[in-house]
Amino acid sequence: MIYQGDSIRVEFVEDGIAELQFAAAGSVNKFDQKTLEEFSQALTELANNKDLRGVIVTSAKPTFIVGADITEFLTLFADVEQTKVWVAKASRVFDQLEDLPVPTVAAVAGFALGGGCEATLACDYRVVDTSAVIGLPEVKLGLIPGFGGTMRLPRIIGPDNALELITTGKNNKPEDALKIGLVDAVVMPEKLRDAALSMVKAAVSGDLDWRAKRQPKLEPLKANDTELTMTFVTAKAMAAAQAGKHYPAPHAAIKAVEDGAKHGREEALNAENAAFVGLTQTDACRAQVGIFMADQLVKGKAKKAGKLATKEIKRAAVLGAGIMGGGIAYQSAYKGVPVVMKDIRQEALDLGMSEASKILGKLVERGRMDHKKMAKVLSSITPTLLDDGVKGVDIVVEAVVENPDVKGKVLAQMESVVDDDTIIVSNTSTISIDRLAKNLKDPSRFCGMHFFNPVHKMPLVEVIRGEKTSDETVAAVVAYATRMGKTAIVVNDCPGFLVNRVLFPYLAGFAGMVDEGVDFAGIDKVMERQFGWPMGPAYLSDVVGIDTADHCTVVMAEGFPSRMPRDTSSAIAKLAAAERFGQKNGKGFYNYGVDKKGRPAKEKAPEVYEMLSIGDKQLDADEIIARCMVPMVNECVRCLEEGIVASAAECDMALLYGLGFPPFRGGPFRYLETVGLDKFIALADKYAHLGEMYQVTDGLRDMAKSGKSYLAG
Repeated sequence: MIYQGDSIRVEFVEDGIAELQFAAAGSVNKFDQKTLEEFSQALTELANNKDLRGVIVTSAKPTFIVGADITEFLTLFADVEQTKVWVAKASRVFDQLEDLPVPTVAAVAGFALGGGCEATLACDYRVVDTSAVIGLPEVKLGLIPGFGGTMRLPRIIGPDNALELITTGKNNKPEDALKIGLVDAVVMPEKLRDAALSMVKAAVSGDLDWRAKRQPKLEPLKANDTELTMTFVTAKAMAAAQAGKHYPAPHAAIKAVEDGAKHGREEALNAENAAFVGLTQTDACRAQVGIFMADQLVKGKAKKAGKLATKEIKRAAVLGAGIMGGGIAYQSAYKGVPVVMKDIRQEALDLGMSEASKILGKLVERGRMDHKKMAKVLSSITPTLLDDGVKGVDIVVEAVVENPDVKGKVLAQMESVVDDDTIIVSNTSTISIDRLAKNLKDPSRFCGMHFFNPVHKMPLVEVIRGEKTSDETVAAVVAYATRMGKTAIVVNDCPGFLVNRVLFPYLAGFAGMVDEGVDFAGIDKVMERQFGWPMGPAYLSDVVGIDTADHCTVVMAEGFPSRMPRDTSSAIAKLAAAERFGQKNGKGFYNYGVDKKGRPAKEKAPEVYEMLSIGDKQLDADEIIARCMVPMVNECVRCLEEGIVASAAECDMALLYGLGFPPFRGGPFRYLETVGLDKFIALADKYAHLGEMYQVTDGLRDMAKSGKSYLAG
């Protein structure tokens, strides 16, 4: 044994050939600070071993290395000087691997991401098996590669390919990686280790010139000034178009590569270090790392629910076909849970099957599915007009019209048909689960399961626990949602639940400005371009449906009469009364149609300006953002204080996945803490005269006074 640590062991496996194996105690290998120290120690031992002739780098796990330990990041990055020291020291460990006086070969199975990929780049050769996924996804955390990736990758695959991979964070399958020279060979899994040994022996014997393979990584980029200029101009234009101004990491990556292009390894690595440290101090990085941590929390809870679930969902039923029912049925069947789609009208069943077929057809067109798989998924959906068709299912998802009386009758009817242990859920967006539960004899097996439209694209499912919902029911429904490929967040019952409850104060803040004569298109422009929403509140209202939004104001007013009163003279109510329902009938705040090329198009509706008496009143961007966002953040705080959602992190993820909250802001609570609690309170107090939804809670004031964080722990 040459070296033995907690996460790394090194030993000779053949004459002069050593194996450096990552073998962490947990389920995956990752570069935490301790592992990096062991890595350096192991490489020092190898460098000093006089019998060494070659090294293969392997993993004892089914996957290679998933990257750096992100759980350490937020604490580490809080101190910029500490971060500078850490990244400089850590990145030089990879230089130790690259500087070994013998040939090195990485043998990669499964994920080699971030730091895992960078470890392979420091080797002379890379052989992967067919399960490998290799890439540098750091930009998705608001960062760039920090262990030499921006320096080595351009010198291995060329700056054009390297910049595309680094600035997009794209992962690569083996065949794609081989095409661009990112890896040197692809083999079947059972041949991986032997292939690595064979390759290192060929290098030892001189059949492969490993020194020539290594040398370009130590030198400036081999490209002339004109080529480099074109490369960086193109990359900057692509980053500006795709990432925009809110995401600094892709731009910083380009600058790091550019700054290091004409220099050798040390100066190029210094450029990377400087760019990396700068990004760690940005709000975008904190937000995106926070998203990762929150996502891990939510997935951990879902995994725990799967283990606690006493009932496995093997067969499902959807009540109510059409676009929503068809979308739910498709998602269940596509993810391997056969489903019965029940409706009282054949036309609705036809529409539901058509919706599922349309989604699958697009996958076939894009090459992501073949016709055989499409036929298999469609055959897993059984349309029926008969109640008896749902007998024997494990779960029934009610997705009929958003009317409590209609839903109540359907739920009661289904309870009389299905087995005594069949779980019954309602896909409702606003109606109280406890109210619907009164229609059932056994409310313990009933809860809400709120999907977002379009079902196949939107990742969130709100699982709404009623007063009498059992823990077993919640666990089984979370497990089913997870199997459907969704992120399930459990919330307690209240009008609008979590996502729609906090959305309506946001829309009310918008409507209040429109009622004062502020241009709705100008508000959209600010909320999209400056705040970062995928669509502004006017456009969002059109997409949701003005009639739907107006109906929901009734529900919210019943639940929160003082904070969310219904105003029949508001912009939303006026448009609904005029049957301007939004995208669904081609007219809302905007008019919808197609352009000359047949693509969907929207334009401001002149008649709406007249109808709503919108003049030339202007508000600055900061005021527009405040009047929309203060009510939303306040309502999120209330939901947390009332126990509607269990944690600030889960609230952040719900709005990211359910509404498209700008990822670079990290969610409502991350946004609140980025603004600063004291500053937010002062901002809210400035608008407190506009109504209760602008007034902060005593709990928020107490948090600010105590200096505590909603996202701590």
